Amino acid sequence: MSMLNVEDINVYYGSIHAIKGVSFSVEQGEIVTLIGANGAGKSTILKTISGLLHSQTGSIAFQDQSIMGMQPHKIVAHGLAQVPEGRQVFLQMTVEENLEMGAYTRPNSEIGPGIADVYERFPRLKERRRQIAGTLSGGEQQMLAMGRALMSKPHLMMLDEPSMGLAPILVDQIFSIIQELNAAGTTILLVEQNAQMALSIAHRGYVLETGRIVSSGTGAELLNDDAVKKAYLGG
Repeated sequence: MSMLNVEDINVYYGSIHAIKGVSFSVEQGEIVTLIGANGAGKSTILKTISGLLHSQTGSIAFQDQSIMGMQPHKIVAHGLAQVPEGRQVFLQMTVEENLEMGAYTRPNSEIGPGIADVYERFPRLKERRRQIAGTLSGGEQQMLAMGRALMSKPHLMMLDEPSMGLAPILVDQIFSIIQELNAAGTTILLVEQNAQMALSIAHRGYVLETGRIVSSGTGAELLNDDAVKKAYLGG
């Protein structure tokens, strides 16, 4: 079953045509990745799905319901959460306060159990629950951003450049967590410049160039595609 269907979206920044007739789908239970160079339009697509930007054309359906024009907080309440590029945690708040903010669409009765679930998945956050988020390392902030998104109980989690600025050992850890979340039932849409890592865990992928999808396939197919290797994998 298609959890997310994006059909023929066109997004502009003023006179700049950033996204040009993009269509793709994410099936329930998949990890799907969008790869491409910086400025290809990957983050713009996620922001359009989240309701932060608007397409001039086409349709976006989530769980068979149109979310085009829906307010961002209603999209989150519907079960679609985004972990933004650069993490964007609330730097002056504690770890636990950040997690509470992630539950703003949920009833109060779910906040305590939700935090307990996040701490079970991210023991490091439990150790630092009273710490100010701005004093955490980059990897810890990424875990916090993911934990905060989990507080909204998403069916689909969108991650925008989760490996950005992290040491290689932390990149491996974050990608392992993404696979664990997926195995536990969360569908994943992943935007990532580290194409090698993204395609190695993705069921399927789409390659973006200057606002257009130029190829698609399984993660394994794209890893072995000569054009993809040359452009994104250093091969």
